[in-house]
Amino acid sequence: MRRLLLILFTIHYSLFTPISAQEFSVQPIPDSVFQRMQGRSWPEGCPLRRADLRYLRLSHFDAEKKEHVGEMVCNKAIANDLIAIFRELYRQKYPIQRIRLIDDYEAEDERSMRDNNTSCFCYRRVSGTTKLSKHATGMAVDINTLYNPYVRKGKDGHRIVEPAIATKYVDRRKAFPYKIVKGDLLYRLFVQHGFKWGGSWRTVKDWQHFEK
Repeated sequence: MRRLLLILFTIHYSLFTPISAQEFSVQPIPDSVFQRMQGRSWPEGCPLRRADLRYLRLSHFDAEKKEHVGEMVCNKAIANDLIAIFRELYRQKYPIQRIRLIDDYEAEDERSMRDNNTSCFCYRRVSGTTKLSKHATGMAVDINTLYNPYVRKGKDGHRIVEPAIATKYVDRRKAFPYKIVKGDLLYRLFVQHGFKWGGSWRTVKDWQHFEK
């Protein structure tokens, strides 16, 4: 009888206990993903090799503790770093609202940032310059982008904030969700893995940005 009860309990537990959506995987860029990238993050004439990039699937929690599985394309040189970082962020329930390929936003950085999206690879130049971004080689990650904007001075001296709707998040003394601060878990993990933080730069501030 006790054996029967144990079997019944085990069946009940397996049927009614939620299965975690936890997933942390890395693989070469699948054909279906590469097709999505065409003309977007991978523009015509892109000089990179597809083999230098990796496709990641990353579990994460948002600020409401809801669980998601996101996707990211990065350089193969940092793929394992990102798996380790996001695995620990997941374990400690560090809030990241969404992780989607920037191709879902037609590779428009402003649209992606306004949606507070976290992303990595996009073959593009640094905003306001002719210099290739670290994102162009998949060596930089932008995280919780609406609440951690990019700020610089224009040629006429006025302040430029990207995304444009994020001006209220430039004052880093204020408390708000998804804010990245020096010394927090996200910062510590990226620095431990050899990344530099745009929030520490002097001439511009890029609080969303970590690069290697």
